[in-house]
Amino acid sequence: MESIIVVIFILGYLAIALEHNLKVDKLIPALAMMAILWALVAFGIDTFPNWFNSAGHKLVEGFADFSLTERRHLMEETLLHHLGKTAEILFFLLGAMTIVEIIDYFDGFSTFKSFIKTKSKKRLLWIFAFLAFVLSAIIDNLTATIVLITILQKIVSDKGTRIWFASLIIIAANAGGAWSPIGDVTTTMLWIGKKVTSAKLMEYLIIPSLVCMVVPVFIASFMKPFKGNIESVVYENEDAESKYGPTMLYLGLGSIIFVPIFKTITHLPPYVGMMLSLSVVGIFAEIYSRFQFSISSIDVTEEDEAIAFHSPVHKSLSRIEMPSVLFFFGILMAVAALESLGILFNGAEALKIMVPNTDIVIMALGVGSAVIDNVPLVAASMGMFQEPIDDHLWHFVAFSAGTGGSMLIIGSAAGVVAMGMEKINFMWYFKKISWLAAVGFVSGSIAFMLMRNLTF
Repeated sequence: MESIIVVIFILGYLAIALEHNLKVDKLIPALAMMAILWALVAFGIDTFPNWFNSAGHKLVEGFADFSLTERRHLMEETLLHHLGKTAEILFFLLGAMTIVEIIDYFDGFSTFKSFIKTKSKKRLLWIFAFLAFVLSAIIDNLTATIVLITILQKIVSDKGTRIWFASLIIIAANAGGAWSPIGDVTTTMLWIGKKVTSAKLMEYLIIPSLVCMVVPVFIASFMKPFKGNIESVVYENEDAESKYGPTMLYLGLGSIIFVPIFKTITHLPPYVGMMLSLSVVGIFAEIYSRFQFSISSIDVTEEDEAIAFHSPVHKSLSRIEMPSVLFFFGILMAVAALESLGILFNGAEALKIMVPNTDIVIMALGVGSAVIDNVPLVAASMGMFQEPIDDHLWHFVAFSAGTGGSMLIIGSAAGVVAMGMEKINFMWYFKKISWLAAVGFVSGSIAFMLMRNLTF
């Protein structure tokens, strides 16, 4: 039965990795894989020799002697445990996504256009790179990429030049997301899973992540596409659609940054702080929305007023990418099935014997994240390794999984969305950009190892 479960997992993994070839959204195989794996676990519960206690991070002693009733009861408890841990991540992400959408509702991100006042391609590259690095650490790398490419499209008219900028934005955004507990789904998973703390994650990864971004951008700044000035600049100095845009931008970003602080003070799970932040942002959104409509000269019915009044939060919730949320749910619960059977634990022990150097394994994970989604890779590593919180292994996992995906355009959510927005060709990116991303990844990895060795 264990062999069948592993085969199903591998097939599901392949379907996720080949979603562009199969033209099937990855959430479908993720959900199917999750349901089938747990069904097989339920059917074969009386045949499994091991059971892993996720809460205690060890195999359950005497499991082979458990009765069928005891095994089923343990399975139900384990399933609820994993559902709770997964729900923590999902509600955190839902809160963060909603805040970002509320900011966008008030056109708050247009404020960043005021920072860009140059025609020099090289200077423009550095401005976008640092904006991506900082912004992705706050609102996550996917959203930062969308925001900056949208601004880029209003500034650079030539598509050939723009795809170069967009590609470097991908590298910078992924690097920026790696050093923040709220910058990437994988770092959020490690943070909520109590593998890292926000302070130590930032302390040990901000320099390697900065190196990972600066090195490829520095090299690219001397390349032909970034020489000279851009042909035409469209500076849009008109006011944002809403006069509350800048206020909502700073309020929203500040509320997200507040979440790690809230967790440190209260020791409550991060999703609690995110719900508090969402409620505060939502209050201001409703107040500002009421002000907008109260000064309008347009006559509306009572029903229209009710819809308009609720539009900021309601509309923002309707724009959340539920397919992504369901994908995370499916893949995390699928990996949980393998973890519960002790397969990941035993696999990690075998891997340590075959490849004693853990750094090589983790760097391979980074390379693998360029081909396969980094969420299941990190989820699997959380079940494989049992190192304590803030062990350097977890910091390296966060860095590798977060930045390794830049080496292929389909290797990260930021890359996929940029590919769609700018119609970037896979082979073009592979030939022109992948080597820059690889240089940044290796440089950042070396920087991390040097810092780690200095702390011992």
